[in-house]
Amino acid sequence: MNKNTHIANHVNPATCFIFLLTPLVTALMPSAYAQEPPLPAIEEMIVTGTPGGASLRKFDASFAISTVSEEEINQVAPASTADLLKTIPGVWVESSGGISGANIFVRGFPSGGDADFVTVAINGLPVYPAPTLSFMENSTLFRIDETIARMEGLRGGPNPVYANGQVGLTTNFILKEGGEDTTGSIKYSTSDYDLQRIDGVASGKLDDDLYYMIGGYVSSSPGVRDAGFNAEEGHQFTVNITKILDNGKANIFHRLTDDHGTWYLPVALDVNGIDTGLDAEYTQVGPRNRHALVPVSGPDGMGGSAISWEEFDMGKGRGWDGSVTGGAIELDLGNDWTFIDRFSLTKGAANTHGFVPQGAAVTLGSLNGGVAGETVSGTDVAANDLVQMFGPWVVHKDIKTFNNDLSLSKRWQDFKVTLGYYSSSWEVDEWWSIGNQKWYVLGHNGEQLTADSITDDCQDAGEPTCGFKYDVRALGDARENAFYIAGETYIGALTLDAGVRIVNRETNYSVDDGLRDGRDDFFVETDEDKVSYTAAANWNFTDDMGVFVRINDGHKYPDFDAYRDFRGDFNLGSDLIIDVTQYELGYKLARDFYSLYATGFANETKGQPFCDVGGATCERLETEAIGIEIDGNLLLGNLTLDLNATIQEPEITSAGPDDGNQVQRQPTHQLRLTPSYLLEFANGVSASIYGTWTLVSDRYGDNANTNELDGYDKFDVGMLVNISDLSVQLSVDNLTDELALTESDPRAVGASANGRYILPRSVKLTLGYHF
Repeated sequence: MNKNTHIANHVNPATCFIFLLTPLVTALMPSAYAQEPPLPAIEEMIVTGTPGGASLRKFDASFAISTVSEEEINQVAPASTADLLKTIPGVWVESSGGISGANIFVRGFPSGGDADFVTVAINGLPVYPAPTLSFMENSTLFRIDETIARMEGLRGGPNPVYANGQVGLTTNFILKEGGEDTTGSIKYSTSDYDLQRIDGVASGKLDDDLYYMIGGYVSSSPGVRDAGFNAEEGHQFTVNITKILDNGKANIFHRLTDDHGTWYLPVALDVNGIDTGLDAEYTQVGPRNRHALVPVSGPDGMGGSAISWEEFDMGKGRGWDGSVTGGAIELDLGNDWTFIDRFSLTKGAANTHGFVPQGAAVTLGSLNGGVAGETVSGTDVAANDLVQMFGPWVVHKDIKTFNNDLSLSKRWQDFKVTLGYYSSSWEVDEWWSIGNQKWYVLGHNGEQLTADSITDDCQDAGEPTCGFKYDVRALGDARENAFYIAGETYIGALTLDAGVRIVNRETNYSVDDGLRDGRDDFFVETDEDKVSYTAAANWNFTDDMGVFVRINDGHKYPDFDAYRDFRGDFNLGSDLIIDVTQYELGYKLARDFYSLYATGFANETKGQPFCDVGGATCERLETEAIGIEIDGNLLLGNLTLDLNATIQEPEITSAGPDDGNQVQRQPTHQLRLTPSYLLEFANGVSASIYGTWTLVSDRYGDNANTNELDGYDKFDVGMLVNISDLSVQLSVDNLTDELALTESDPRAVGASANGRYILPRSVKLTLGYHF
């Protein structure tokens, strides 16, 4: 198969119409391609979703997996790691919060934010086994650069049996490795928002059968929403050493990252007859307000709680300062026995700082009887100037995790069996101070008002908040031990596979929250056992066409936050474990000039916790979703068309007022159509012109379906010119400067006064030298 024809997708029971589409595509294509293919067929290999990470031909996979190559990553030019995940069908990404702190949703699984059903892995192992802790989902811990060879995105499928047992999406980033020749590149990038970034990578041979890859970046900018200072700063360095053995391969890598950027938060909307004049370029933080006094509760030494005031820089936003070290050994033991062991260690800090809005924007005069006021620096504020409550939120998390995945496989002529043992331990040491609302002038750089400017005493210097306040000091550690067995058998063109995972998880967690007094309010010591399974049949009835059907039954253990938020349910005997059952029906067509991967899916979740940080209530939901994912590719001479589409119907099935409602924040359909055209000139000069049209349907900002978020269209364009060893790339994101909301205020009850816009138009220029 041509490498341009590979992007994985799948079909489910209720989506049989895709089978009607396929014969039409098949009938039309050959007439357009009577000529020989320009390139020999390429059989793409994958390593995600297989026992122990063993390689498998993608076309032979009986599950929904997408691959994104290095070239495709460069073309997308993602603003963040999460932004790249929009290339995977079945995935909805809200990446408008900045370079860290996205909200990612999968196949209609319900979630209040972050990424409850998403694992980010490097070379097959998760960067952190818990998909989400409050204010820290997995993509926060990973940065894309030139050291990445490709990304693989697996939805559902055998996921619940292998690695950390993720029932939703696993995105596996594969590092580049060195080879016989010394190769590399260096790139300089700038933008209309004054981005300054240098990327570099080099790989080659150190000695006989010993190879290296090193690379990284240094970056700085005020951000696409101009903070007025260098709010996005970071650097990363990666080294990967590979040794080819007589009977296998071994490698070890180290990835060191220190990168942070402004936390982009919801914007005050035009409600109650007030026109805020704010758009997608607005961010509240600026040079005049970035240093904020934050009330921090702690023990008063007499058994109670006391408030102290500490200064924090809201300009630091959200980020990751830490490292991931890992390695693997793969051995052919002879007689068709294979041994694979992978390990990884993650350690660092994922901190959050930002101004979080509360309630609607109002005039200053509505707070003080109609008179003017001033800011804490003495700047006059008119009575009709707009003000809003903002809270400086601070969340600090120190995390650590160690993972190991060991497998032993034996293959006979007609079947294969794999035994595996996955172990993982992880920790968090965290403290929060959130809420903390005071009245500020609304607008970039808007300062806090003086206490005399409003009549409410809450603005006084000694008062911690005009809204709510919630502090946390918590320690948690968890350990998971899982044994799995997987087998497959081959009956002509039919392959049957199945797997079972038996897992034990122990969790210890203690928390002092609310107004902290130094004494833990809640303790957890759990020891839970669960069994997951998957089974599938794959029939490749021709060399380039096949179908598969799969069922899996898995679960999501509660992470530390679930125990804290649902302590009442836990104390009454609930284990807080979410049960997930999924069904998939897939169709695969892969030829030299076109491909189509389609997967229909149906899933059911039972007991999904739903609790917004700072919200008034928590719920436990049951949901169902049915849908289809489509991933297609068509090559017409120098023109390539890529299609990525998802159609789904996620529904709440819990008894109560939300029964029958659409699951919040997820569109019923979304589409990405990407045409690209290659121009070839003399002397090895070529140019590729490309663009992407994204169509997103209406969504709801809440499970009550009261806050409707309008659908939108978004256009991105770009051009890449190669001149011998030089390259020039121009990318324009959100060409028409579409103003569209990704979310409403998750803490609002009823109509929302705040919403977060997609990122505004930006232009990026990259100059590269390749050797």
